[in-house]
Amino acid sequence: MRRQLPAVLLGLCLAALWGGLAPDPALAHGFGQRYDLPVPLWLYITGAGAAVALSFAIIGVFMGGARGLHGYPRLNLLRRRAVRAAVHPAVLLTARVASVALLVLVVTAGLIGDQAPASNLAPTLVWVIWWVGLAYVSALVGDVWGFLNPWKTVFGWAEGLYRRIDSEGELSFHHRYPPGLGVWPGVLLLAAFAWVELVYVDSATPLRIAQMAGVYSVLTWGGMLLFGREQWVRHAEVFSLAFGLLARFAPTEVRVTDTTVCGDCRAECRDLDGQCIGCCDCYERAPAEARELNLRPFAAGLLRNEAVSPSLMVFILLLLSTVTFDGFTATPLWSDIVILLFDAVPDPTAIGTLGLLVFPVLFIGVYLAVAALMAAAGGRRLPAGDMARAFVFSLVPIALAYHLAHFLSFLLIQGQLIIPLASDPFGFGWNVLGTAGYQVNIGIVDARFAWFTAVAAIVAGHIIAVYLAHVIAIRTLRDRPLALRSQYPMLGLMVGYTMVSLWILAQPIVEAPAG
Repeated sequence: MRRQLPAVLLGLCLAALWGGLAPDPALAHGFGQRYDLPVPLWLYITGAGAAVALSFAIIGVFMGGARGLHGYPRLNLLRRRAVRAAVHPAVLLTARVASVALLVLVVTAGLIGDQAPASNLAPTLVWVIWWVGLAYVSALVGDVWGFLNPWKTVFGWAEGLYRRIDSEGELSFHHRYPPGLGVWPGVLLLAAFAWVELVYVDSATPLRIAQMAGVYSVLTWGGMLLFGREQWVRHAEVFSLAFGLLARFAPTEVRVTDTTVCGDCRAECRDLDGQCIGCCDCYERAPAEARELNLRPFAAGLLRNEAVSPSLMVFILLLLSTVTFDGFTATPLWSDIVILLFDAVPDPTAIGTLGLLVFPVLFIGVYLAVAALMAAAGGRRLPAGDMARAFVFSLVPIALAYHLAHFLSFLLIQGQLIIPLASDPFGFGWNVLGTAGYQVNIGIVDARFAWFTAVAAIVAGHIIAVYLAHVIAIRTLRDRPLALRSQYPMLGLMVGYTMVSLWILAQPIVEAPAG
């Protein structure tokens, strides 16, 4: 039974992977109708919380060892000729050229194209296909962004060209990145991106998208110029950080078996076990016999033995809190709050900014309080701060599940706009591919499907989080009874968050039966 438990949890994980990310919750649930629940909403909510609590009991009884997914099985896909052909350098180069071309296309469309969001390629390509779709790919496939990042690609090309001019020179100054700075630049950029996504009224205006892409490009290449490409991507390139977190959940990884290659890696990629996993730069520098492209269990990448900085912990909590805030803004309670504050702050943007500031502070405060309770329940073998950092990766499946539950309909409905826009990216009336006349099918999903998908995703994501937290507790405290006791506060947090999440998700989708 113990051997079967990880497989059961991985099966539940697959049930959770049904959605994506989006900038507008109203679009995410724009069905034109609501789903009338056959039983009261509170039964769904309490049942979901009970399912998470029951999973904790099952895991505590049947998972007796500390192994968990540590030392997980893996299969090197590079042993298959078809896979080697699919990741051939020529194929990767073609994909990178396409990635850079799409970035140029977005900026060009934003600058010269029709400024109506539905008639211009930029909003749909950025907010739906890239931000939403790549989140799916990262979680279901792997860290594709690590290989296709256009900003990283362009700077790499510039470095190669510079070496042709000066064979002993370096394009980057390679200033020492301050260790104490951690990923705080990434945290600030994530906060700014979340504000643009959730609060800024012109977030879907093509011209503004082009301008923001230009500003971000200058900032990113400037950081790479100062500190080096690898260092900036590892600490400050916000999308590498975000998609990389989701990719830890994915069933694939790149690995370098000969870590002497890592001696030339400025990203300090090796973990506390001395393993190089997920470093695309080392993978490309390594000889063929030292490369692995592995198939692994879902969520195994979240259990790597590595030091977690306070800034990375805040980054994860910020990612979780902002998507929860996005869902909360679609509830009647948020409308009441806006009305209440409007007399004092007659500016919806200011109110939205205030809410976006409050949610991360609330999340961080609650999580640190739970970590303090965990430290006390665990015999204070670790300080509360160490406990908080050690367990924060177990929250990633919750963030992923919430994204997937909340924004599935946005991807399936709004994403269809890419079909006509592929023929007319600038809104000039072209029909290059013959698809300009495609009409979006808004009936592809309904509120009933969205609701039950949300329930399955939220429950599965929290169950996986409970499992990961249990593995981390046993590995960290090395005492099974003590590890179990330390997880009671975390269980309370996850049960409570399960119920709150479903309540938030239910507001734009369902209505209770009459009476």
